[in-house]
Amino acid sequence: MSQTFARVVFGFTAVFFAAFFIWPIYQILRGGFIDADGRLTFAYLATILSDPTYLAGLRNSFLLACAATTLALLIALPLAFISDRFLFPGKTILGSLVLIPMILPPFVGAIGIKQIFGQYGALNALIIELNLRPPGWTFDWFAANQFWGIAVVEALTLYPIIYLNAVAALANIDPAMEEAAENLGCTGFRRFFKITLPLIKPGLFAGGTIVFIWAFTELGTPLVFDYAQVTSVQIFYGLKDIGANPAPFALVAVMLVASISLYAIGKGLFGRAGHAMMAKATSSGGPKALPLGPALLCTALFGGVTFVAVLPHFGVALVAFSKDWYGTVLPQYYTLENFAIALGHDLTVPAIANSLKFASISTVIDIFLGIAIAYVVVRTKIRGRQILDFLSMLPLAVPGLVLAFGYLAMSQEGKFFSFLNPVVDPTILLIIAYSVRRLPYVVRSAAAGFQQTSETLEEAAQNLGCPPLKSVIKITLPLIAANLIAGGLLAFAFAMLEVSDSLILAQKQAFYPITKAIMELFQLLGDGKFIASALGVWAMVFLGVTIVGMSLMLGKKLGAIFRV
Repeated sequence: MSQTFARVVFGFTAVFFAAFFIWPIYQILRGGFIDADGRLTFAYLATILSDPTYLAGLRNSFLLACAATTLALLIALPLAFISDRFLFPGKTILGSLVLIPMILPPFVGAIGIKQIFGQYGALNALIIELNLRPPGWTFDWFAANQFWGIAVVEALTLYPIIYLNAVAALANIDPAMEEAAENLGCTGFRRFFKITLPLIKPGLFAGGTIVFIWAFTELGTPLVFDYAQVTSVQIFYGLKDIGANPAPFALVAVMLVASISLYAIGKGLFGRAGHAMMAKATSSGGPKALPLGPALLCTALFGGVTFVAVLPHFGVALVAFSKDWYGTVLPQYYTLENFAIALGHDLTVPAIANSLKFASISTVIDIFLGIAIAYVVVRTKIRGRQILDFLSMLPLAVPGLVLAFGYLAMSQEGKFFSFLNPVVDPTILLIIAYSVRRLPYVVRSAAAGFQQTSETLEEAAQNLGCPPLKSVIKITLPLIAANLIAGGLLAFAFAMLEVSDSLILAQKQAFYPITKAIMELFQLLGDGKFIASALGVWAMVFLGVTIVGMSLMLGKKLGAIFRV
């Protein structure tokens, strides 16, 4: 029974991924490397690589990803180490607050950052009020260096992903290994770099890969900062010529190959093969109490990082609560009207309904498919189950922008999937895109649950006459419900706030999801920015509740969901 079920799951998953993962990627490669006569050509690629504009975009995207990942790592690693090793005042609440940056898509945070650091923003107003500059003085902090502005915004939003993985990796280290090193004279920073860091490299790689690929292909933040010298924006602007211009196909192909190559190189250097650990009972490890001074310093570090990280959120919230905010430290007039309009605007009401519909259906698909895949990978010995696991995780390594472009390419007029053309109705493609992109979270959560639940419970039920499938449904699934709920909530929340798929595939206002509506509102003159911020705050509240719930259910194991 289990072997038959495993083969059915394997076959269905293979067909699903072939149609909606491999095929769209093939269409991108075909568009970039096959000419009108059906012959292989590298002319389009040569054009891209010889054009200074495209080369600058690729270079900027790569450097931006390096900068954002490095900054995120420099923020997350010290916090994770302090959290794992020491006790300090407010540790529990600060450990939860450190996740706050995840409750806002980076491009929405960019709206708040621009309001604070813009030419007539809050920082300049504060400098003038402190008489450090004369009245009327202006300076656009991020326009002066858009590159680092985008890198900082992305790092402050994405560092919790590295933090969660680092905390989980540190928690798995056997303290006896570090104590043995200390007994041999290896102490302090030397012990950290020689012993601790190599042991947590797989965890750091897991989080760093997600951050790197996310920053490398991020579309919304450069658009908000009006920074067109990155590949993602060049692809976005090239969509209008998708039928006649092969350049966007070649650009996406280069981005795809670059992402997967960088992932493969990183996995080869820092892959997930961990070091064997003894049971933790071999040592009396655990977080240590600190003297008052160092303990308060740890609290101040956590609090300071959290304060800086939530500045974009403060900015968005203040814009949402204001009638007008121009040239002052804080808004002079406050109102709740923007929130009412955000839930009643002609653009936002359908967008909220669309996002709820798309995210709900995609999450149901992910839960059923994720449980089935996890069961086959963990509970069966079917040949090829590792391929199934690899396939289900692959969407984390392939940029959302690439997949979205692939869906657009494969549904053009005259193609096999032309009946899914998003110009007519993007509903099915958006649901599929959300499902494929968020399936890894549910698979990881379900697999962790199956691994932690003894198979003997199912065997006992089967010995009493319960069929194998029924024993899983009646016995195991209730025991791993917390894992399934956490993975499902994460899939649902991030589907609700998906950026790349929404901006590219939703081309008619009637089908706009929330993120597309926020971007369109932000670009409107008048009160568009204020309504967009109010909608962003509603999104923050929604995702914040989701992440707090998952954190309570999974604790330190939450980081495992973000592993590739």
